[in-house]
Amino acid sequence: MNGLQQYQRINTQTSITDADPHKLIQLLYNGALERINMAKARMQAKDYEGKGRLISKAIEIVGGLREFLDLEKGGDLAQRLASLYEYMERTLLEASMRNDITKLDEVANLLRSIKDGWDGIREEVVNQQQAV
Repeated sequence: MNGLQQYQRINTQTSITDADPHKLIQLLYNGALERINMAKARMQAKDYEGKGRLISKAIEIVGGLREFLDLEKGGDLAQRLASLYEYMERTLLEASMRNDITKLDEVANLLRSIKDGWDGIREEVVNQQQAV
């Protein structure tokens, strides 16, 4: 298992090094969703310490997504996303305190919806970056 974890860590580091800003956000969405799914499994296994660490990491990632927002350039959309990310952070904390899988699922579904939209604009963003 240790070898697999080292491979995953190296693979993640390589992905981050090679990533453009749009891809970095995709990696954050993937990381948050992965941590939430892992926390759900830890919760079901009654490993509350592991669940707590994973949810804390998911909260950190969502907080990072919120911090990446440019509230000046992003206008109303950025403001709404900031509010949604804050809601997700609170909901994840509540899920951890109450061992509530439905709250984890709620946040995962919200993240997936945003991620789908973000993934959908990938080609447009790459074309804009190449034009600059």
